[in-house]
Amino acid sequence: MATLTSTSLTLADWAKRTDPEGRIPVVAELLSQSNEILDDCVFKEGNLPTGERVVIRTGLPTVYWRALNQGIPSSKSTTAQVDEACGMLEARSEVDKDLALLNGNTAQFRLSEDVAFLEAMNQQQATTMFYGDPGTDPKKYLGLAPRYSSLSAANAQNILSAGASGSDNTSVFLVCWGDNTVYCPFPKGSKAGLVHEDLGEQTVYNSDATRMQAYATRYQWKNGLVVKDWRYVVRIANIDVSDLMAQATTQAASAATALIKLMARALYRIPNMAMGRPAFYMNRTVHSGLTIAALDKSQYVLKINEALSQFGTPTSYLSFLGVPLRRVDSIVNTESVVS
Repeated sequence: MATLTSTSLTLADWAKRTDPEGRIPVVAELLSQSNEILDDCVFKEGNLPTGERVVIRTGLPTVYWRALNQGIPSSKSTTAQVDEACGMLEARSEVDKDLALLNGNTAQFRLSEDVAFLEAMNQQQATTMFYGDPGTDPKKYLGLAPRYSSLSAANAQNILSAGASGSDNTSVFLVCWGDNTVYCPFPKGSKAGLVHEDLGEQTVYNSDATRMQAYATRYQWKNGLVVKDWRYVVRIANIDVSDLMAQATTQAASAATALIKLMARALYRIPNMAMGRPAFYMNRTVHSGLTIAALDKSQYVLKINEALSQFGTPTSYLSFLGVPLRRVDSIVNTESVVS
């Protein structure tokens, strides 16, 4: 696997940086434990207050064979500017002061509530990363599935169909993260990742207009998704979940073998793996099916690895030809057929 360059920062890298007041604004480890995609995402400060403006090359210049004493016409490449907007995910928590004081450990009680909010925001962020569509909700950024949603689109060569036609379909995404391929921008001048702000004790209003004293907390996560070069994402769509998890061993093995072959084809859709860090993303159903396939010693392309996470904790992960397979529960089993 390629190593990220020094300018390619994951959420763990950003967590090591403090704000001007000496505080760490990103609760990186809690988020990463519940969503494996955050182990790989490259986070980068955008060049706009609302996101990132990228220049994408849309055409190559014409080149010529030249004979002696013969001239050639000039040519040029063509480019296009694309603005990728960031979304602003936010929540507030208000805990009755006296309730927080009951157990004698106010900080621990509030942390237990924080974890629930972090998980909710984490799940929403992951769902948007794959299925966000400003066409249906303008407050969200554009996710991967809508970008790779038609077999007749310009990027159709990076959409591989597993052939399913029913209603229990899912996808596997191969993403090569890097500064010049795919990354997550946050608005210029803002903070990376989820910001946890303790607002302290406040007087809050109940729904019946009565008041009480409460400890208030604000959570905010400004994030977007930039696919600077569409060739560095591959979607394996139309995977039949029921076939993959069939009770009949031969049927499930056949579906897993077909998926493994598509994953091999997907790797060769990526022009240059050295441009970033590649990873496959799939839901728990598909991941479990491939894990079972990895236990079959007749094939060696799938491997269960032992390693240390970026936080230094022991972990195991499944890989295919050296590329890690990540679980993302936000990838659903009810996708529409991509045609």
